[in-house]
This record gives sequence, C-alpha cells and structure tokens, in this order.
Amino acid sequence: MNLQPYLDFTTQTAYRAGRITLGYYQTGLRPDFKPDDTPVTAADRAAEEFIRGEIGKQYPGHGILGEEFGKTESDGQPFRWIIDPIDGTKSFMRGVPLYGVLVGLEIEGVVRVGAAYYPALDEMLCAADGLGCWWNGRRARVSEVARLEQAYLCYTNLRGIAKYGRGKAWNELSARAFASRGWSDAYGYLVVATGRAEAMFDPVMHIWDCGPFPPIFREAGGYFGDWQGNAGHDHGEAIACNQALLPELLEVIGQNRD
Repeated sequence: MNLQPYLDFTTQTAYRAGRITLGYYQTGLRPDFKPDDTPVTAADRAAEEFIRGEIGKQYPGHGILGEEFGKTESDGQPFRWIIDPIDGTKSFMRGVPLYGVLVGLEIEGVVRVGAAYYPALDEMLCAADGLGCWWNGRRARVSEVARLEQAYLCYTNLRGIAKYGRGKAWNELSARAFASRGWSDAYGYLVVATGRAEAMFDPVMHIWDCGPFPPIFREAGGYFGDWQGNAGHDHGEAIACNQALLPELLEVIGQNRD
C-alpha cells in the first residue's frame, strides 16, 4: 500500500488544524469541564470539527475516533482516524506552548501513519511505515544513549504515576537517571523522538492521546508501547524510548512493582 498520500494528507490536516488553535491561544479563553473533570475549550472543538470535515471530504466512509466528538463508524473499511485536537489542553489554556495536534491513521488495527504538530512552536513531527520519521523536513532519530545514568526522562504528572501504581518504579528510575523533566503530554514524545531526551512515561494513556506515535517511533528507531515491553497504542499506558535503553528500563520497572 502506498502510504505517501495518507502521510501528506495527515501532515497538512494537522498543520491547518493547529493554525486554527492559534487563533484562540493566549486570548484568555476559559475552558469547560467534562464529566471526568478534564478541561475542553472552543479551540479543541473547532480543531476537531475541522479535522473531521477534511477526513469526510477526502476519505468518506473511513472511521473516526476523536477525543471531543467520539466515534464515527466506518463503512466496512479497515481505516480509522484517531484525533486529539489539542493534546495538552491544560498547557494550552495557561498559554504554555507545549501542546500538540495529534492525527493518526489506523489500518486493520495498526497505526501506520501519524502527524503531531506543535502550533505554538511550529514544529511538525510525522511518519508513515517505510517512509521515515520527519521533523520539520529533516529525518528524526531517537538518541543512542544506552545507560540510565546518562538519560533524560520525561513525565506528565508525578501524582498520576503514584495513583496508577507506578510510584516505586518511577522513584527508582528517576533516582538513577541523569535528569528527569516534566516535559509533558505530546511534547515529551516529541523530544524523545528527536533525540533530545531518552524516555517519556505515562501510566495512563487514552488511544487519542497517542494516535500518531507508534509509526513515529518505529521510523525514528525507537519503541512505543506499554510498561512491559508490548508495542502498540491500545494498552492504556505508554512508554516511548530509544531501543538501546529499553532493556534497562523494563528491568527496573519489573523489579519495582507497587
């Protein structure tokens, strides 16, 4: 299957949706709160509506799963688009630039195309199986750091790590690491995929929060999957890292269960 047209469409659509979000960024926009107490803004809704509209025009009959507007069933086709119009809404609504627009294309249950655009930073990270991973037009690669003592580790929320039963493992990982930084949400995955940090940890992960990242990390030479070493986007948790560091991370995690 020629994935280039899908990659081009995904990249262009994520970029255009991101430019929509900038019209709301740092304007004092007030959020609403969903039943789970997570925030949502008019920018989230506008960006997802745009992405859904573009998919509907270009690929009618494809399925869609989006954070804000739920599922649109496919017309018997093996394609499903996964959308998070703003990953990092808490950052966005405070005027912090570390948010991203995430679009992935799942084909027969495997995400094979993805784009993550960071509008306030104007950084685009995109990939498709066999076509490479690209960061603002140049090839992206994970780092080659192979020892935890030399590694930068990223996380979204320390309280969440403890809440979901990963506190002991995280304490040991961060104690051994060279540095740990709260470069959170989609931005943490960007810096790992581009070799600026070694690993990103999330103890809970919705599918829409990671739609584009499996092909991005495969093509960048890294790993994206759960905390046990199972690759993929549907495990409900996530680690992204380079392949050299993965065995040590999994060993520490396995030896430090809550």
